[in-house]
Amino acid sequence: MKLMLGALLLAAALGLPPFLGAAWQNALNTMLIASLYALAFNLLAGQAGLLSFGHAAYFGVGSFAVLHLMLATEDGLAFPTPLLPLAGAAAGLVAGLVAGWFSTMRSGVYFALVTLAIAELFHSFAPHLKELFGGESGISGMRMPWGDVMFGTVLEVYYLTLAWVLVCGLLLWGYTRTPFGRLTLAIRDNEQRVRFMGYDAHLAKTVIFAVSAMFTGVAGALQAVSNETANYAVFGAHVSSQVVLFTYVGGATLFLGPVFGAVAFSLFAFLVSDLTRSWLFYQGLIFVLVMLYAPTGIGGAVTQWLHQPRARIRAQLAGPALWVAFGGLGITCGVVFLTEAVSVLFGLDYANLKRGAETLPDFALMGLNWAPLSPLTWGLPLGILAGGIFALRRGVRRLADTEPTSDTNATKEGLTA
Repeated sequence: MKLMLGALLLAAALGLPPFLGAAWQNALNTMLIASLYALAFNLLAGQAGLLSFGHAAYFGVGSFAVLHLMLATEDGLAFPTPLLPLAGAAAGLVAGLVAGWFSTMRSGVYFALVTLAIAELFHSFAPHLKELFGGESGISGMRMPWGDVMFGTVLEVYYLTLAWVLVCGLLLWGYTRTPFGRLTLAIRDNEQRVRFMGYDAHLAKTVIFAVSAMFTGVAGALQAVSNETANYAVFGAHVSSQVVLFTYVGGATLFLGPVFGAVAFSLFAFLVSDLTRSWLFYQGLIFVLVMLYAPTGIGGAVTQWLHQPRARIRAQLAGPALWVAFGGLGITCGVVFLTEAVSVLFGLDYANLKRGAETLPDFALMGLNWAPLSPLTWGLPLGILAGGIFALRRGVRRLADTEPTSDTNATKEGLTA
């Protein structure tokens, strides 16, 4: 079943893009890069239990490394364009070894703060190091032709990205099946016991950090190849925070869990960012709701549903799932209306509209005109929001009352690796 599903997804990834427009091809490319970035990050955070707040450092190092190589190929260096991301892998590996050695001297919140500080150092110094990072304007390069492939279209870049993401994904999956991959899980579960068994935990964590940084560098290189440019903003905190959202919304306890989060948020940004300026607020709200009501993430919730041992238990979960769905819909409608209404009322356009008016003028939203002082304008969305919260809480309580069997618990424990 899993092989068939994987084959269908691969066939869709290979055959569907030529029939889509350039915008959708670019969006799919972004999803692939985000997925690899999240998988690399999850090796460190989900499998080793080392939460990094500064993984943008290695994403950015990979981007700039490949851009320097692209500039060299423009000057005549004979280097195959499909192998350009190797520069990002090498740069990420070296940076990960150095930074990982110091970062892994501490654990917990101190480790997270050290990684954040390293990324902020890159972000602060990059605008001043023009030879390495091109100053504030950054560095730009061109993809050179290779063989009969020009790499001049979004579709050609998409297939290059797809190939690299598949190879790196398989390598990361293979890593989890190695003895060192098992040691990674052991460090997450009980580092002290690993030390008592005679392993050098610091050295092991450094290697894990470096491997994660290497694949992160590949993701950064793929983005640079796609955009043909990068600047110091790639080291920003938002790049580090994005991958945390991808991973934990998708499910850090599953290997492919972060892919769910990366695809969901990338698709959300592509579809919603042109509709409203508040899309980042909605993205953060989704993260909060998932952490509150589905802490195992999207992948964990779906896996728990699919691996119920009997159809009867699935039938028991159907009712609570409908309550959760209706609650989520009600909360979405209420929050979206209130957010967009406040955005309109405090926006510059409405400020210009109400100048000279004796009363507050009506505002247009969702195809209708609304009176700012009318009880209906605020009572309707608040009522829908309250109903959504009630339905969601009821559904969550009913889901909690449906206890999985011991077989289900055993299945879940086997999947957490």
